[in-house]
Amino acid sequence: MTRQDHPYVGMWVTEDRHIRHELLPNGRYDEARGDRESAYRGRYEVQGNHIEYWDDTGFTADGEFVEGVLYHAGMILYRQR
Repeated sequence: MTRQDHPYVGMWVTEDRHIRHELLPNGRYDEARGDRESAYRGRYEVQGNHIEYWDDTGFTADGEFVEGVLYHAGMILYRQR
C-alpha cells in the first residue's frame, strides 16, 4: 500500500473543529488551529496504528489510532468525511 492509499491519509478534526490536522499523502502534515491556517507543519510516519510527528520547528509528538479515532498530544481527532 502506498502512502497515498493509506487509510489514515486525510483530514482529522477535533469535535469543535478548532484543530484541523491534515495527513498528506506525501508524508507531510499541516495543522490549523482556529483561524490560524498552517499553524504547524512537518512530517509524519505511521507504523501500524502508531504515528510519529516531526514538526518543522523541531517539536516531536506521537499518537495512536484506535477504532477510527486519532489520539494525539492530549487531543481527540475524528476523521472528516
